[in-house]
Amino acid sequence: MNDIELWVLAVALAMDCFTVSIVSGVILQRRIWGVILRISFLFGLFQAMMPLIGWFGISHFTEQIEAYDHWIAFALLVFLGINMIREAFSKEEEHHFNPTLLLTQLTLAVATSIDALAVGVSLSCMGYKRISDLTAPLVIIGMVSFFFGLLGHELGIRLGHAIRSRLKPELLGGLILIAIGIKILSEHLLE
Repeated sequence: MNDIELWVLAVALAMDCFTVSIVSGVILQRRIWGVILRISFLFGLFQAMMPLIGWFGISHFTEQIEAYDHWIAFALLVFLGINMIREAFSKEEEHHFNPTLLLTQLTLAVATSIDALAVGVSLSCMGYKRISDLTAPLVIIGMVSFFFGLLGHELGIRLGHAIRSRLKPELLGGLILIAIGIKILSEHLLE
């Protein structure tokens, strides 16, 4: 894989993180740097670590991982999406989806990065035989996802006022999470 292909792959993997970060920014309504940096870091970390796990698992668990990874990501994203939609129609004091919570951030990081397991399998098949061969791809994937997490939050915060005046952010966020889950599931089922 050449450098351009690697950067394109990293951007493609970061798109789910970017989308979820926009929704998070809309919900946050302001820059809470600790939260933004933590969720962006978790997105970068999980996007970088999942290919490593996939690479390690190629010899032992490839078929098991590939058979269920898309279902796991789909279930997590739909679960979060349904909860967000339900909260869009509940009273303000009943809202539970909170992007400032570590558990929410970890769930989103895992759900948006599960498809990166397959990237690790692919890297193994493309000749990345040693862990040292993976250093550059994993660092680039992690950095790009971190950057897109920051960018998504900023965009969500800036667009948040316009979005909130027309639509409930939790409803939009829930629909987006469900759409990402459906996209992941359909891509794997159509392969």
